[in-house]
Amino acid sequence: MREFQSLLQTFLIDYLPRRRGLSPHTIASYRDTFVLLLKWMNSCEGVTPDKVIMASLDPDHIGRFTDWLREERGCAASTSNARIAAIRSFAKFVQSQAPEHIEICRRLLQIPSMKAPKPAEVEFLNVDAVQLVVAAASGTLRDLAIVSLLYDSGARVSEICGMTVGDLTFSRPHTARVIGKGRKARVIPLSSQVGEILSRYVASVRSHAAPTEPLFVNSSGNPLGRAGVAYVLQKCVTAAHSTHPETVPSKAHPHVMRHSKAMHLLDAGVNLIYIRDFLGHESVTTTEIYARASTDAKRRAIEAAQANIVPESPYGKEQRADLVAWLRDLL
Repeated sequence: MREFQSLLQTFLIDYLPRRRGLSPHTIASYRDTFVLLLKWMNSCEGVTPDKVIMASLDPDHIGRFTDWLREERGCAASTSNARIAAIRSFAKFVQSQAPEHIEICRRLLQIPSMKAPKPAEVEFLNVDAVQLVVAAASGTLRDLAIVSLLYDSGARVSEICGMTVGDLTFSRPHTARVIGKGRKARVIPLSSQVGEILSRYVASVRSHAAPTEPLFVNSSGNPLGRAGVAYVLQKCVTAAHSTHPETVPSKAHPHVMRHSKAMHLLDAGVNLIYIRDFLGHESVTTTEIYARASTDAKRRAIEAAQANIVPESPYGKEQRADLVAWLRDLL
């Protein structure tokens, strides 16, 4: 009988990368789920990792595990659901590899997802705030390149971190190639101004880098990670806030720049379908959050509806005055 440790090893090392072809980011997320599960088993249930068996993964244990994630670690419902999804994926794998565990797997697959709360309002910066943040980054060419690309591309921070020098097109029209969720590649158009900033950055800072090397690196020469991008952005936001506190908030995370770009595209009248493709969303339903949040888009829609419903009067100013006088004479 194959037990938990052997099955988990095969799941992470062979099944996910080789048979399913999942990205390293997804595999790392699945791995982290079981790291947390084993940590919880050891600290809260008194079961060390080498003593965990498949029967330990019954729904009652998983329920207490997700409670721990929320109450002790402060995880959101979406994070808990991602952990549950990883456990369900493991259960599907186990029931085909070790049928003797099919009953426990059946019960694991029936664990429901948590109901997520109503999403909060979209956080974004207005155009003036973005300009001030970019200006605050202009002191260092690398910081300017990171902040400018973060906004202009609307890319996820993971996509920025994964970019290589060869992913940029330095001739006009400037573009950036990114690998998004599901390892799907897309090509994003960049403004000529940001394209020139990136050209100067590569020429002066990454001039010896091969096309396959990371676009952004840290002081140790390793690829810049999420925390590094967040640090650069927050440094610029703090500087901009100190001089313009009425326009720039005190804090902002990288995803705010993505939201800001999407909102500005929508307010400029760009169709939601194009914004969906620009952002790399799977469905336009995801992109609709920006339409719900944009007051300018709502105003334009209402004004357009009013224009259609209440057409202009066919009477001129003098004709209307004569008409009013005629109506008065009738009364």
